[in-house]
Amino acid sequence: MLYYSVVFFIIAVVAAVLGFGGIAAGAASIAKVLFIIFVVLFIGSLLFGALTRR
Repeated sequence: MLYYSVVFFIIAVVAAVLGFGGIAAGAASIAKVLFIIFVVLFIGSLLFGALTRR
């Protein structure tokens, strides 16, 4: 999921450089949502792993 977040971020940067503002904003928002989902799942797995080791 982090891979897709980075891909959409790169697409947003390239689109912004080329002047496609709408596409850049859409790709950036998708990248932001995917990154937030990744962070939540990562923290959840860390907590779950720490709780099951006890």
